[in-house]
Amino acid sequence: MSESAVQIIARGPRAVAETAALALDENPLLEGATYSILEEDEDKGIWRIDAFPTTDEEVEGIEATLSAHQGLTVVVEKLADADWLAMSLSGLPPVEAGRFFVYGAHDQGRVPPNRVQLKIDAGAAFGTGHHGTTVGCLLAFDELLKRERFERVLDVGCGTGVLAIAAAKTGSKVAMGTDIDAPSVRIANENAKLNQADARFVHAFGLNDRKVRGQGPYDLVFANILAPPLVSLAQDIKDALRLEGVAILSGLLRTQERRVTAAYLSRGFKLERRIHRDAWSALVLRRVG
Repeated sequence: MSESAVQIIARGPRAVAETAALALDENPLLEGATYSILEEDEDKGIWRIDAFPTTDEEVEGIEATLSAHQGLTVVVEKLADADWLAMSLSGLPPVEAGRFFVYGAHDQGRVPPNRVQLKIDAGAAFGTGHHGTTVGCLLAFDELLKRERFERVLDVGCGTGVLAIAAAKTGSKVAMGTDIDAPSVRIANENAKLNQADARFVHAFGLNDRKVRGQGPYDLVFANILAPPLVSLAQDIKDALRLEGVAILSGLLRTQERRVTAAYLSRGFKLERRIHRDAWSALVLRRVG
């Protein structure tokens, strides 16, 4: 771990910011790095990358990668010794995505009736619902639910568990989530209990784990991770799905759509929909072969 928590902020034009974010994704030494990218100033065309390194090596790698892109202004700021993640998220507004309403404890009194309520507080796992990738997955799921039901759902790289919990609260009999990060699995199971959702989360390295295979084949697989693992998991996700099953993929930039889509089309999937949120993309693909 780094001796003191820092945040790395980069600002610049959209094209430069997206290229820099792609470089972060493709650097094998930064595979576990956490960052976000969003439009900061629409009038001036300024986009912003916020990265939160957890080791000294990540600090050096992220700063060097971002600084290598001409047109970005990069600064490293020290964070105070506090639960800065919880503090920052406590002020975020609730998120509405179709029928889903994602909120934290600070919004307890603002929950509207007749919505699928997902209470997800800030913590050490990804997926509060505010990130464009999570919103994209929920919007895609909401649209699919208007015409079909999914009895068995798998969430790969579950983070807080919000996607599998959403499935459990909309009628899925099996809602399973996996993550390679043990604290995320613990948090996801706590969130399932908090939401009174019949969703189960397990610590597993890959879709061939017996705990994962034993509940398949699945009608729907969520994978909100990163572009490189989405590509490498294409065959495993196909094997986990029944014929005509659906994969909702996110965690990728719009610039990475072609690469990820090609990996799935070549394995017998059909692209049904793209959803764009800021620089991020969510893909809806159906297994037809």
